[in-house]
Amino acid sequence: MNAPLTPTLSLFSHLPPGERFHVHARAFSAPLEAVAARVPPGGRVAEVGCGHGLLSGLLALGDSRRHVHGVDPDPRKITWARKGPGTLPNVVFEVGGVESLAATQAGGFDTVVVCDVLYLLPLERWPGFLRDASRLLRPGGRLLVKEAEGDGSWKHRKCLAQEWVMVKWLGRTKAGGALVLQPRHAMEALLRDAGFHLRETVELGAGYSTPHILYVAEARAP
Repeated sequence: MNAPLTPTLSLFSHLPPGERFHVHARAFSAPLEAVAARVPPGGRVAEVGCGHGLLSGLLALGDSRRHVHGVDPDPRKITWARKGPGTLPNVVFEVGGVESLAATQAGGFDTVVVCDVLYLLPLERWPGFLRDASRLLRPGGRLLVKEAEGDGSWKHRKCLAQEWVMVKWLGRTKAGGALVLQPRHAMEALLRDAGFHLRETVELGAGYSTPHILYVAEARAP
């Protein structure tokens, strides 16, 4: 595994075995380095739905000029995040979500990253979520949304089965009542409806058993 993911994983070395396994599984199953590569240098970055903070740590170690603010609704994961990447000087974590962060820090971020979060929410909540993400950004700020694409493939079906186990059986991930994968045209339309300019849609599923896809969008000036 290439740096900087390896030093990022070392931040979790003192966590209990079950938590370390979860973080390492995440590292190997998602294209986090490809996502991080599209985050502009420096600035304030919010990661919404940060979990254990693996991507937040990757972003913070990748550029010491960045200030990363991670939020997640699961207090248990935030506790582990604070004991891992939260020990870095340019990272802070808090329990919360996009709504709570937008209520206190509207316009406070240059970049917002959302990685495998929307699929856990009922579809009717996606537009409001994206509007709140827009509120977090300064004009011209960047939104990165990484999801699994609802393309009807075997990867699509495998992803839903895997997440059903993680959410419903093992309870490792909190869901808001749904496991939803959207086709790219639907997701692109949602981003435009939320006021974003879509810069690019990037397929990241090569080499993975999940149809990873990344949407890179820009907040329009009010």
